[in-house]
Amino acid sequence: MVHQHSHILVVEDEKHLGVGIKYNLEAEGYRVTLVEDGPTALRILDGAGDSIDLVVLDLMLPGMSGYSVCEAIRDGGIEIPVLMLSARTLAEDRTRGFDAGANQYMSKPFELDELLSRIKNLLQVRARASKVSQRPAGARLSAEKITQVSFGSVKANFDTHEVEVDGELVRMTPKELKLLKYFVENEGRVISREELLREVWGVSGNLQTRAVDQFIARLRKIFEPDSTAPIHLLTIRDAGYRFVFEPKQGG
Repeated sequence: MVHQHSHILVVEDEKHLGVGIKYNLEAEGYRVTLVEDGPTALRILDGAGDSIDLVVLDLMLPGMSGYSVCEAIRDGGIEIPVLMLSARTLAEDRTRGFDAGANQYMSKPFELDELLSRIKNLLQVRARASKVSQRPAGARLSAEKITQVSFGSVKANFDTHEVEVDGELVRMTPKELKLLKYFVENEGRVISREELLREVWGVSGNLQTRAVDQFIARLRKIFEPDSTAPIHLLTIRDAGYRFVFEPKQGG
């Protein structure tokens, strides 16, 4: 079973809720560390990040928000799953959570069974990802890490997180950059929405969400000369998306 001995970091400042989550996760066989603020969570991840398998992160924390904690985790190159909890249900909060690098977002109050199910799902995806060291056929091997790329009027540096379009610096969120990088590393290959959800978002591919479509639309707005007639990030009907550096001449 996936969850045996998985170590979960719970970041929750509402004591009764944090203690309740910890108690129920431990009853399921998980190891749990409970902290009440962001800086403490980041210190633990810094010192023992390898031993943590998943983070349950409240959005409304004192001082440093859950968004900032999540961004700091992702900026530090830590790829572990993050499940964000929030009493706020606005769609823009959810989108901002995904932008910051959250894998899943749950609104309070939530059912305990759903929390446990989502945690189990995220840990299974992570276990599969760490087992599968090779990418699908036709994809480039991860040894060939792409750090910089230019196509059309775009120059992107994935190490410094700097993107220029027509010589102007453009701000992109960590998730937008991660999605662009995945397309670049798999240039020319048709990629399904399920694969993008699995590889970029770290969630199971059968999840019903419009996140992929929304992010594709945002990438097109950033770097396509005409976002209504894309030449680099193409939609392949009933199959997914294909990214190409050079548009084909003459259709």
